Amino acid sequence: MSDLPPVPGEQILIIDDIPANIDLLARLLEPQGYRVLAASSGEAGLRVAERANPDLILLDVMMPNLDGYATCRQLKSLPATREIPVLFISARDEMRSLVEGFQAGGVDYIIKPFQPEEVLARVQTRLQLSGLRHELRHKNQELLQRSQELTRANEELREEIEKRQRVEEALEVADEQLSIISVREAERWGLSGFVGKSGTLTKIVQDIRRMQRFGSVNVLITGESGTGKELVARAVHFGSSREKNPFIPVNCVAIPEDLAESTLFGHVRGAFTGATTDKKGYFEIAAGGTLFLDEIGDMPANLQAKLLRVLEDGTFTPVGATKERRTDVRIVAATNIDLQRQMNSGAFRHDLYFRLAQFTVQVPPLRERRDDIPLLAAHFLRLFADEMGLPTPAFDERALAVLKAHDFPGNIRELKNIIERSLIESGGGPIQIQHVQPSFVLGNRKQSVSVPEATRLSAAVASDDLPLNLEAAEDLLIRRALAETGGNIAEAARRLGINRTRIYRKLSANGS
Repeated sequence: MSDLPPVPGEQILIIDDIPANIDLLARLLEPQGYRVLAASSGEAGLRVAERANPDLILLDVMMPNLDGYATCRQLKSLPATREIPVLFISARDEMRSLVEGFQAGGVDYIIKPFQPEEVLARVQTRLQLSGLRHELRHKNQELLQRSQELTRANEELREEIEKRQRVEEALEVADEQLSIISVREAERWGLSGFVGKSGTLTKIVQDIRRMQRFGSVNVLITGESGTGKELVARAVHFGSSREKNPFIPVNCVAIPEDLAESTLFGHVRGAFTGATTDKKGYFEIAAGGTLFLDEIGDMPANLQAKLLRVLEDGTFTPVGATKERRTDVRIVAATNIDLQRQMNSGAFRHDLYFRLAQFTVQVPPLRERRDDIPLLAAHFLRLFADEMGLPTPAFDERALAVLKAHDFPGNIRELKNIIERSLIESGGGPIQIQHVQPSFVLGNRKQSVSVPEATRLSAAVASDDLPLNLEAAEDLLIRRALAETGGNIAEAARRLGINRTRIYRKLSANGS
């Protein structure tokens, strides 16, 4: 890390919908000489960033309306804010969340709970790195101007080149230090990450053990979105003879069609505009290991033929190359759509299907393994409590009954989200029914659960006179609940399915 101290007056914008998080970061940064700006939503953050042009942005991921990823993408699309480095801060440490953050344009990803020293070190390094980039750009411009105007200043030009080299070396050191930052490995990559006792889960574990013994057999995993297909794929890899070699996950839908061939098979220098160096594709990077092709059913038809050839003879040709290359890669593919229907319509090749489906694993939806829901809920509650530095609270039996009755259209991914939100709502206390129910929202559809004294929030939301402004709508709903309960805050909170402290904060903010 560079020994440069913080530059007094550097501006840092914090975008977070929770005021306590903003206060915590501000108390950490301001004593170091940084000037702190704040915004409570992604939309407000975009306006502040365009107006103030801060030196760095600390961006929360989970925010209503415009989440952190969408906010970052918009920042990177605007000329005024494109160059501002963005550091994500989130309690989510799944690899896919980290990848999505970097794909959105973020330069770093800080996982909660964090240590103050970690935040300060990363902020300082990123600001120094940004400063070095600006200095390098300035030196390049200065060098070009002098080379055009001062033909007689050879010695001065040589000195400027040396300065540029020193800046580039400092930039490389900073990049290298940032690449050393480690991301905690979770237990989910092994069979210990499979929680439950249902017969369907037992069969999946047996299938995984069988596939771990046969490392050259391709595997097709089917199941609805959110059921844990990638977890199955990783378990197949990490328990096999290939586990010391790479596991490369690839989302077939996320690859732009015009770059798909280069992404999978690589390219050589000069193959197309912008190809300034040779680049390895995923098939070469994953050599000896496993390539996980998620959402394989959406792969373009022209790419299916090229994939089939690799599966048949283990050879591929990088874009622009004249010689074939060989690779030894195991393919584990996954899909949440009906491949049989895709084949009947001609959208998916029959021969490719049979190459991929040498062994198939069907991952059932969570509603078909309801007995596992309490075990999974307890497992996720323990993980999230550990991340937040809290003792693991207990579940109220009624809350567990509500969870078991829910159909979980989002499957395990939805359950994880509900448990995390419930822990936050409970403040670390026992998970009650009111902490669980308000989370049952998917898109614009709210699932009702038939339990005694269920929340009446959905009825209020359907009201025709509800304002479209979220803050005003929340204020109206709280006041309506207080009016109906004769000012009983505890009863109003129960009916709305929120914590009493949320009502106290709203009343305090309004001067009530």
